[in-house]
Amino acid sequence: MTDIRATATPPFRLSMLVNDRRYRSLTFQVIVFILVMAAAWWLIDNTIRNLALMGKSFDFGFLFQRAGYDISQTPIPYTADDTHLRASVVGLLNTLIVAVLGCIAATVLGVIVGVARLSRNWLFARLMTVFVEIFRNMPLLLWILIVYAVFTEILPPPNAFRGDEASAGMILFDNVALTNRYTALPTLAMTNDPGSLDLGARITFNWATIAFVVVLVGGWIVRRMIRAWAQDVQDRTGDRPVTWWKTLAVMTLPSLFLIWFFGLHLEAPSLQGFNFTGGLNVSNSLVALWLALTLYTAAFIAEIVRAGILAVSRGQSEAAFALGLRPNRTMSLVILPQALRVIIPPLISQYLNLTKNSSLAIAVGYMDLRGTLGGTTLNQTGRELEAIVLMMLTYLVLSLIISAGMNVFNARVKLKER
Repeated sequence: MTDIRATATPPFRLSMLVNDRRYRSLTFQVIVFILVMAAAWWLIDNTIRNLALMGKSFDFGFLFQRAGYDISQTPIPYTADDTHLRASVVGLLNTLIVAVLGCIAATVLGVIVGVARLSRNWLFARLMTVFVEIFRNMPLLLWILIVYAVFTEILPPPNAFRGDEASAGMILFDNVALTNRYTALPTLAMTNDPGSLDLGARITFNWATIAFVVVLVGGWIVRRMIRAWAQDVQDRTGDRPVTWWKTLAVMTLPSLFLIWFFGLHLEAPSLQGFNFTGGLNVSNSLVALWLALTLYTAAFIAEIVRAGILAVSRGQSEAAFALGLRPNRTMSLVILPQALRVIIPPLISQYLNLTKNSSLAIAVGYMDLRGTLGGTTLNQTGRELEAIVLMMLTYLVLSLIISAGMNVFNARVKLKER
């Protein structure tokens, strides 16, 4: 009878850190980590020593000093007597406004152009091709300056809207005025204003806004409960109950009640003196930056959408046509959902590019994060290293948040393997 015994584990030797593949990868990772940390420490120490030789220290106390400069577009209350920290927050909010609006508009326009490029109408498809080639083959900064020049040089001044025989007129049912200084938009007003919740630091939230948020979140939760109930009934009986009218009711009726209760309505701008009042005056720098970013990024998104659609097998559309689906329903229900698996990964990069490209706002005087923290604050305080580090970290965090959110969505639409 053969005696089979387990092979004894050889004793550990230092040479195994390189020769044994069980330890080799870990050894190299530790060495690389130590080298990177040593390089970072040397860089930080060298920077601190050089600052000390120049009589400077590395601190962020300047953020709590008086800013002393004005910002034209302020989503939150701000004056020149506020701190550099608040000015930086205003700049960050301005950056977020442009980024969010730009991503939404560029996505909508890019999908439309991308689908239109595959149209059987030769002229329509060629026009979309011209749009893509023109906007993606010219520098973004040039487009920003061109759009801004159109707004400032071609559009009429506010006083051109005065009088019965005015040389300029408002558009969209006399609700929007395009001028060479700003765009006057209607704003939401309430007949029964419930007041605001004061959180301190001049941060307030209107009670009506809070009520709408609560109603929308509650409606979304009830909608999910209705869908779960319908799925449970379908699993037990095989028949799915009709729930669309319940979903529509819980999502719209409470909001309609709040609109009636608070007397919510649009207040159109009107010319009073030299300027429009009663509405929202959006600076042309913001409009020009948003429009240029939208058109430029939409050209790239259009190509991404077109590539995603072409990646879907033609057999999918042919099968949909055989079932009697119309071309538009086939595109929305069959082609685009499958194309999303190809579209989402490169689309993330375009969102990141648009967010970072918003820093070109300095060219048209729009005070975003680059114009406040990385511009006026940096020049006034002389804290160039601290300002640049904060700005880099802020853009890094924004990019990581966008990537994380889009990766979650990408995980939901990707092909599930068994």
